[in-house]
Formats: sequence, C-alpha cells, structure tokens
Amino acid sequence: MSAAPGEEPAAAGDMPRGLRGRWHARTAQLSPTVRGLLWSSASGLLFCLLNAVLRGLSQHLDPMQTQFLRYLFGLLVLLPLVWHGGLAAYRPNNLGGQFTRGAVHTLGLVLWFMALPHLPLADLTAIGFTTPLFIMIGAALLLREPMRGSRWLATTLGFVGVLLVVGPRLSGSGGGWHLLMLSSAPVFAASFLITKVLTRTETPGVIVVWQALSVTLFSLPMALWGWQWPSAAQWAGFALAGLLGSSAHYCLTRSYRIADISSTQSVKFLELLWAAALGWLLFADVPTQTTLLGGAVIVAATLWVARRERR
Repeated sequence: MSAAPGEEPAAAGDMPRGLRGRWHARTAQLSPTVRGLLWSSASGLLFCLLNAVLRGLSQHLDPMQTQFLRYLFGLLVLLPLVWHGGLAAYRPNNLGGQFTRGAVHTLGLVLWFMALPHLPLADLTAIGFTTPLFIMIGAALLLREPMRGSRWLATTLGFVGVLLVVGPRLSGSGGGWHLLMLSSAPVFAASFLITKVLTRTETPGVIVVWQALSVTLFSLPMALWGWQWPSAAQWAGFALAGLLGSSAHYCLTRSYRIADISSTQSVKFLELLWAAALGWLLFADVPTQTTLLGGAVIVAATLWVARRERR
C-alpha cells in the first residue's frame, strides 16, 4: 500500500518498526516540510562529526585510501540490516540509476578528499554550502519543483554568510585548495538530484546500501595506488566513520523522500556552526570574526525559513 502524500512509507531497510512508530507519534502533527528539515538537520550534524574523523585520518593516510575505507566500512555497517531484511528487499528497481549516482558521487568525493587535509573544518563546510544553490537551480529546471520566494531568499542570505567566511581566504596561499573543494559542489549537487529522482522508485535503505557499494567499487582502484596499512586506531576511526556516514546518508535520503529537496537546503547552513565548534575542539582551529559573522547570518536565515515553512 502506498503512503499518503508527505507521509513516510514503511519500507524494508528503514528503522525498526517500534522506533519508527514512536517517531511517527511524536512528529505526526508536523508538516512534511518540517519533518524533512528535522531529518536534514540530523544528517548535517552527523556529517560534521564524520568530516572531523575523516580529516584526522586523511592527514596520515592517502586521501583516496581514506575515501575507499570510509565507504567500505559504511557498507559493512549496513550488512546486518541487509541480512535482517533479506537480499530481495534491497534489490534496486533502477540498477543503472544506482551506479550512475555512485559514479557521480565518487567524482565529487575525489575532489573533496584531495582538499580535505588542507582546510579547516569550518572552511570546507562553508564551501560545501554552495551545493544547495546548484541543487535548487537543478530542482527548479529539471524536477520542476516550486521555488517560493522564501526559499530563494533564505538560501541567498545563507550564501552571503558563506561568502563572509570563505571570501577572505580565497586570496591567500591556500586558495587553490579552496577552489578545488569548491569544484566538488556542483558534482555533489548532481548526485543529490539523482538521489531525489531515485526516491520515486527506491526506499531510503536501498539507496544508501547501493551508494556505499558503488562508491566502494569505484574507489578501490584509486586506493590501491597509494595504499598504506592503517594502525589499529585508524581502523577504529574508519569503523566510526562508516557508522556516521551511513547514518547521515540515511537521514538525508529520508528528508528527500518526504519533502521538496529545495525546502530542506537552508537548514544545512547550521552545519557551519557545528563544524567551527568541532574544529576548535579537535584541531585548535580558532574561528575568525568573519566566520562568526557569517554564522550569525546563516542561523538567522535558517530560523526564518523554518518558521515560514511550518506556516
């Protein structure tokens, strides 16, 4: 039986029934857009934690090896769910779409991981916020999603906040790494738009499992080129990265399934504040005044659009 518009369908590979029932009971009074914003917020926090772990690992291992092991462990984390649900429940309806999405996402990851060891967490997160602009343009042109003025205004204000953070750094010696990170944004946007299309025929669990599988396969040849054997602590770090990454992609796919992709993008700007805090705690990256000012603009835009969407 299909779900009602905006309702999250019960599907194989999703959260356990008891937990899903409690979640529905607590969020039933919320609109689909607000629930999508909540899922997107959860994915943002998990991605920030993941980026902190990966940045530490990529400073000691080859970036391509780090990319491969991150997705390999992400796949291993998902195997118990696949075993519990059965292989048939994870058979995709669009196999070509799954591998196309995996190839596009792998390309974005190559650019992202090459720049990762050279940038503070707040900077790489802020640059990543250009992705929603490409997503919104693509969603409007290709998916014909409605683009209300509040969504455009919130995203524009958020982008102004990002420019306050990133602009002063583009003229420095590390500007090349910033531009390399920036080049990954439209590639990731294409990947996320493919994900949105896949949610029409695939469950979130299927999409997450096949992303982990396809990216692992595409990344393996590049990882073997500069392979170094990780230490025990690094293996544990990759296991944690796999758990965080799979959980983050699950939350993100959930948000895409129940709400317009454009309506969930503005809340992602909160990730900048979380990244700045983690960078300060773990890597002694002290946020600059422009980072704090940009963060304030981003938070204001996020809170405003969340209130508008709830109405």
